[in-house]
Amino acid sequence: MTIDLTQRLKDRVAIITGGASGIGFATARRFAEEGAFVVIADVDPATGEKAAAEVGGAFRPVDVADEAKVNTLFDGVAEEFGRIDIAFNNAGISPADDDSIETTELPAWDRVQDVNLKSVYLCSRAALRHMVPAGRGSIINTASFVALLGSATSQISYTASKGGVLAMSRELGVQFARQGVRVNALCPGPVNTPLLQELFAKDPERAQRRLVHVPMGRFAEPEELAAAVAFLASDDSSFITASAFVVDGGITNAYVTPL
Repeated sequence: MTIDLTQRLKDRVAIITGGASGIGFATARRFAEEGAFVVIADVDPATGEKAAAEVGGAFRPVDVADEAKVNTLFDGVAEEFGRIDIAFNNAGISPADDDSIETTELPAWDRVQDVNLKSVYLCSRAALRHMVPAGRGSIINTASFVALLGSATSQISYTASKGGVLAMSRELGVQFARQGVRVNALCPGPVNTPLLQELFAKDPERAQRRLVHVPMGRFAEPEELAAAVAFLASDDSSFITASAFVVDGGITNAYVTPL
C-alpha cells in the first residue's frame, strides 16, 4: 500500500479562526496543500475573502467572542459541507493596554479573555457538537509558551488566557478521547507574525529582551507552526491528545542560552 504523505488531509473539512493572517493563514495554505478544504473564519471580510481565494477555500465572517455567531459558523459549515474534521481555534489578540497587572485595567483584561479564551471554549463546544456524533475529529487550540513559564515583561491577561487554553485543551482531550476526538494545545514560542512585528517595531529593546532567551537565536516563521498544526490535524498524530505541543525553539527548556 502506498501512502501519499503530501495528501494527509485529503477531503477533510477544516475551520481556522483567525485564518486570514499569521499562523492561521500559513496553516490554511498548508492544509490546502495537503488536500483539505479550508474555511477561513475571521473578523475582517477583506483579508478573509482574499485569503480564502488564495487557498481555494471559503470565507465566513465571525466574531469569535459571540456565541451565536460561533454557532452559526460551525453549524453552517457542517450543514453545507457535510462534516467538520478539523477545528484550528487560533484567533487571538495581544493589545498594548494588556501589560503589567499594575497598569492593566479591567476592560483590557476582559477584552483579551473574551477573544483568547472564551472563544476557544465556544469554538471547541461548537466543533464537538459535530465531531462527537461522527466519532472523529481533531481540535487544535492555540495556547502559547507563556502558558508554561513566567515572564518579567508581562502581558497579564494574555498570559492568563493562554494558560486557560492549555488547561481546557488538556481536559477536553481526556474527556473525549474515547469518542474519537483528539484535542491538543499548540504552544508556539515567539513567531514572526504581523502581531509580533507591530508590537516589537514600537519597542526594539523589548524584542531583543525576548530574542536573547531563544536558544535558536531567532523567532519562528508561521510556516513552521503550520507544519506542526498539520501534523496534529492528521492521522500521523493519532495517538496524541490532551498534549501541550511545544514549538518554541527551545525557550521553555533553556536556562542559559548559547552565545
